[in-house]
Amino acid sequence: MNDLTLTERLNQMIQPQAQAETLDLVEYWRSISKRKWGILALTVLIGILTTLVVFSIRPTYRATTTLLIEQGKNKVVSIEEVYNNLGGANREYYQTQVEIIKSRELAQRVAQKLNLAKHPDFDPTLDQNISWLTRQTQGWLGDPKPQSEDAVLKRVVRQFSEDLQVQPIRNSQLVQISFTAQDRELAAKVPNALAEVYIESDLEAKVAMTQKASAWMSGRMGDLRTKLEASERALQDYRERERIVDAKGVALSGAAKGLEEAMSGLISARTKRAEAENLYNQVRTIWQGKSTANYDSIPAVLRHPTVQKFKEMEGEAERKLSDASKRYGAEHPKMIQANAELASARENARRQIETVVAGISKEYEVARANEQAIERALGQSKSEIQSINRKEFQLGVLEREAQGNRQLYDMFLTRSKETNVSSDLQSTVARVIDAAIVPALAYAPKKVQIVGIAMSLALLLGIMLALLLERLNNTLNTTHDVETKLGLPMLGYLQKLPHRGKKNFQSELAFFNDSQSLFAESIRTVRTAVLMSALDSPKKVLVVTSSLPSEGKTTVAFNLACAMSQVKKVLLVDADMRRPKIGKLIGRDINAPGLSSLVAGTAQVGQCVFLDEKSGAYVLPSGIVPPNPLELLTSHRFAEVLDKLKEAFDVVVIDSPPLQMVSDALVLSPFATSLIYVVKADSTPYQVAQAGIKRLRIANAPVVGVVLNQLDLDKAERYYGEYGGYGYRGYRKKGYAYGYGPQEK
Repeated sequence: MNDLTLTERLNQMIQPQAQAETLDLVEYWRSISKRKWGILALTVLIGILTTLVVFSIRPTYRATTTLLIEQGKNKVVSIEEVYNNLGGANREYYQTQVEIIKSRELAQRVAQKLNLAKHPDFDPTLDQNISWLTRQTQGWLGDPKPQSEDAVLKRVVRQFSEDLQVQPIRNSQLVQISFTAQDRELAAKVPNALAEVYIESDLEAKVAMTQKASAWMSGRMGDLRTKLEASERALQDYRERERIVDAKGVALSGAAKGLEEAMSGLISARTKRAEAENLYNQVRTIWQGKSTANYDSIPAVLRHPTVQKFKEMEGEAERKLSDASKRYGAEHPKMIQANAELASARENARRQIETVVAGISKEYEVARANEQAIERALGQSKSEIQSINRKEFQLGVLEREAQGNRQLYDMFLTRSKETNVSSDLQSTVARVIDAAIVPALAYAPKKVQIVGIAMSLALLLGIMLALLLERLNNTLNTTHDVETKLGLPMLGYLQKLPHRGKKNFQSELAFFNDSQSLFAESIRTVRTAVLMSALDSPKKVLVVTSSLPSEGKTTVAFNLACAMSQVKKVLLVDADMRRPKIGKLIGRDINAPGLSSLVAGTAQVGQCVFLDEKSGAYVLPSGIVPPNPLELLTSHRFAEVLDKLKEAFDVVVIDSPPLQMVSDALVLSPFATSLIYVVKADSTPYQVAQAGIKRLRIANAPVVGVVLNQLDLDKAERYYGEYGGYGYRGYRKKGYAYGYGPQEK
């Protein structure tokens, strides 16, 4: 149950909002439909004006030339350059070429090549380019001063740049050169000429740069040649001065070989000297001890072949002596001989050992002297090599300088030859893919498109103006307007009655002229609403007023009194003593007694009040217009008269003056049980009606509602959609039309 209640509440909250949005859209559509013929007229008018203007404009033509821009490539490209060319380098290159094509220099060359200063599209002095106003101005002010060639060229270049468009094609090496002109042949000539001038300008720039580079390299080569000859001459002079034939092949190799041999000899001499010195030290030690018997303990002496031989002879003598001693006695001659041989052998061995020892000393001296000699030779070899190294270093410096000059000279010579060759054959920066042709159709103005856009904008402008006018419309036209802007219920509406071609037409008499008309039915609707507004009041006093004159308050009061007279005894009082009208409507003399006479006491009720047989209502006209109507209405006598009238009649309907003009309605409101406020549809500003109702409320007037008068039902049904259905169309279908009786089907 709670969920259902919540859902219902949500629906109640959402539905009004959706209805408001729908009503806004409907209101917009009705506002547009209300002024549709004006919108269409504005659209057609602007369309016609645009057509006249567009077809009076001289057409322009556009032609396009397509160029293929080719970027020069190196024979050897590093991987970094490859990656760079894939990215922004190419874009920057092609964008640079596009800006060059659009440059002022090329524009000047094209203008001079095609002699654009004398062309009708660029020469302002020609009659076809001068407007009528300019001709008249020149006639009054005299002929203009002739412009200089520079000024004319600047003007032509400026106009040329405005009509030129250079657009690179995305993701390609193609560039489109377009030109717009009123001359179709010129539109084709300019892009082709600009492409040719661009290619020729690039070739000229390359040739000029090549020639400049060649001239610079020629001058530079003279200096390099002089420097090369000087360096080679210095190298040759040094070789001759130092007597260098081939330092690396002969001198240096010989000195190195001598140094190597000296080093080997020094090592060998030092080894021999060390060995000899060792033997010498051993011998010297034994010699210092004055004992030669120990020489045979020296290994080097014992290893000597001669000593070994004599030692062997000594040993043989000892063996023989030993053998003889075993067989013979000491005095035996063989024993004596053997002893003599042993002594001789020992003596020979001793002498030989001394000889070997003496030889060891000499060998030591010789070895030391040899070592010293080799050391001196080695020092000389080192000095010689150092001298050669110094010469080689200086020679290398001279050779490198000469070689560098030679390489630089050769490089410049080769580059100079290449430059001279390349100057004869230069590759073009671009080539024409599609040459511009003379256009067959005009590029601008696009007449149908412009007219269509202008009419669309005019239609949109008309719609916006219609909505703006609707927003600015401050009149009351619908029940919704009355209830929301005035805060009062609408008692009913009275349609606008057509009176064209009808003599003596009076809308106040429409009810009893035809009581079966739609107008009469509307009056009955108002009558019912008024009678239902105060059921507890047996006697009713109705005051009918409005904001301004001509809003139909008298029509409402008179017809309402006629309608009420069918069910009650009604008195219609004309309290508008400033502009009385009711007496005239029923044929009463304006000087006949009326309300003013009755209040003043100059006439009786029977003389002032009479029955209108047509309408069935009693009428009290205003009578003679007094000089002070407001004082008459505020008097006690008026209150007494009104009390007597209330006792005599069931309903008293008072037609009062407009509220914004005078204060009579405010004076009458305290006597009323119900006050009806009349508003003229599509005429009365709601601010004026609001002000009047506010004054009534301040005076505590019993305002029961509003009657919307003179409503155009055809227009209201089309624009507002609130008055269709049986109440209007039903009566029309039955043949009733505007209060003049049934019509033939």
